[in-house]
Amino acid sequence: MTYIVALTGGIGSGKTTCSNHFKKLGIDIIDTDVIAKNILNNNITISYAVKKKIGKKILNTDNSINRSLLRKQILNNPNDRLWLEDLLHPKIYKETEYQIKHVKSIWCLWVVPLLVEKRLENKVNRILLVDISIKEQIKRIIKRDKIHRTEAKKIIAIQATRKQRISIADDIIFNKKNNTNMRLSVHYLNLFYIYLSTKYKKNKINVKKNYLTKFY
Repeated sequence: MTYIVALTGGIGSGKTTCSNHFKKLGIDIIDTDVIAKNILNNNITISYAVKKKIGKKILNTDNSINRSLLRKQILNNPNDRLWLEDLLHPKIYKETEYQIKHVKSIWCLWVVPLLVEKRLENKVNRILLVDISIKEQIKRIIKRDKIHRTEAKKIIAIQATRKQRISIADDIIFNKKNNTNMRLSVHYLNLFYIYLSTKYKKNKINVKKNYLTKFY
């Protein structure tokens, strides 16, 4: 059985940077955002349903779905957001399960931004949180996505709070612009997770709550 570490964090916190460091160490990454993007791009039934439900206002000139426009639409229309989540999430988790079954590394990293919101904490062996201040988070979103501060705040507001994420985390990386610290933290955690995975597989005991680590 694969030992699963969930990586979570708010938008713009640095989850992709963190997961890329683990990937360089040979760890299999299962990213729900990537899976969702592939479903929207490649699943004809799903893309047709989204286009029919939300309309031409989210489409590119080639009739493909513009994810930025789709995000703005669901951000301002809670009913559309809930509808889209109900449509996508069963497909996302089915693909997640498939990928977990085919993991080749000793443990795997499951990147789940909505871990708290979807109450998935009991589906994993351990939870790693990449944390960042709200102020820095807003700055990063504005710069990365080229959106207005108001929109950035709206996105943060519909996500779980920092307090909620911290309350379920086993390990926390406080992301403070230092890529070297992030890389060193990931290096240590990989060794730590290898140890926990080995112990878990040998004894069939999840030692999830026996340790807590924080990196600044």
